[in-house]
Amino acid sequence: MKPNKPSIIGITGGIATGKSTASNIIKELGYKVIDGDLVARQVVEKGKPAYEEIVKYFGDQILDQDGNINRKKLGHIVFNDEKERKRLNNFIHPHIMKKIKQMIDDHKDEQILFLDIPLLIEEKDRLESYSIFFDQIWLVYVDEKTQIQRLMKRDGIGREEALKKIRAQMPIELKKEHATKVIDNRKAVEELREQIRALIEETIRYLEV
Repeated sequence: MKPNKPSIIGITGGIATGKSTASNIIKELGYKVIDGDLVARQVVEKGKPAYEEIVKYFGDQILDQDGNINRKKLGHIVFNDEKERKRLNNFIHPHIMKKIKQMIDDHKDEQILFLDIPLLIEEKDRLESYSIFFDQIWLVYVDEKTQIQRLMKRDGIGREEALKKIRAQMPIELKKEHATKVIDNRKAVEELREQIRALIEETIRYLEV
């Protein structure tokens, strides 16, 4: 029996674990994915309320020549300053949450709706405070050694910098404890595709009972 609202599945991972690849596979299989990163970029576009708040606080130094927020410049300010990072999050997060909630409401006829959110586990309480609840959380997983190797290759950085970026996040092994399903992405893309296909089929069978 088709439910009157979608089953909400959160997709998350760690840096360089392949979450974006997993989300692209889900979209290729014909399912709707709300991209948290894309929403985060949209809410800070020129003229949006979050843009005004951020520029007022951080100043014109974070803007590019066209007046858009330069994410790299802003990131450089907040990456090593916990206080400034929290301040930035306080500007952005309410707008992100409201936009995601609206998008969920706009897709209420879907059987399954995926939310791709990088820091889903870390931000779960905040999401729930905006009535964004998850029926399942799927974690795209690789071990830390694989994370380091992939991040070094992807970003063209050394081991020390890669490790610093990884250690700035919740450990991937700890995230496993909060996940409903763990998707092992240490092998070929085709194997990742088959895992995702099987999980979707399992979810649909459960929903149709």
